[in-house]
Amino acid sequence: MSSEVLVQIPVALPGGSPGPDEVIVVENLWKTYDMGSEQVHALRGINLRIRHNEYVAIMGPSGSGKSTFMNLIGCLDTPTQGKYWLSGHEVGELNDDELARIRNKEIGFVFQTFNLLARATALHNVELPLIYNGTPAGERLERAKAALASVNLGERMYHKPNELSGGQRQRVAIARALVNHPSIILADEPTGNLDSKTGVEIMALFDELHAQGNTIIVVTHEPDIAEYAHRVVHIRDGEIASDESSRRLRQSTDV
Repeated sequence: MSSEVLVQIPVALPGGSPGPDEVIVVENLWKTYDMGSEQVHALRGINLRIRHNEYVAIMGPSGSGKSTFMNLIGCLDTPTQGKYWLSGHEVGELNDDELARIRNKEIGFVFQTFNLLARATALHNVELPLIYNGTPAGERLERAKAALASVNLGERMYHKPNELSGGQRQRVAIARALVNHPSIILADEPTGNLDSKTGVEIMALFDELHAQGNTIIVVTHEPDIAEYAHRVVHIRDGEIASDESSRRLRQSTDV
């Protein structure tokens, strides 16, 4: 006998307000660019709700709007129209300082290109978010060491990026994303610069982080990477084309 579990999308609350267990809520989100005399709609009225500890893949081909959407939910850009709540805060109502604080606290970023300081050690790279938010030096050091240990790089903390493999550099980037204990890990093509074996190792690490309670959002165009998630949201032409449980989750619930 087989039982298929489908993702249940939370019922919208009055006024689009987030529910108590929702970390991301977007309502009628648009992003429009003026290109000379024309307007290009990169996003067209996106509605999406993500709960705490969900593992979600945002998929779409080049030009679909998935990268624009990532920038908006990462508070790296602002929408042309619509509302966005991050951990209960309506982002559009925050000033620049408040926005920087909530982004630093609530979101840990992992990028395809690692974005590490070439001349800094792994330890110093991981410390950077704590330096920005004014964490005292002693606490900063201990938290950075703990974050590196959590991704099995405790013995490489004094190495610089050029002394590390691609997989190790991505682990440093993941440790940096974890050091502020964010509610969300937002990963943009996290295996894009890695060979397939190392990519599998990095995705296994995301599985561990999800099991520990992190909300994971992976932006990718690769179906095999998206299948690590439990929920897959397809964006096409700036709109959500589908939102469903992944094949991996459905297979895990077969009995």
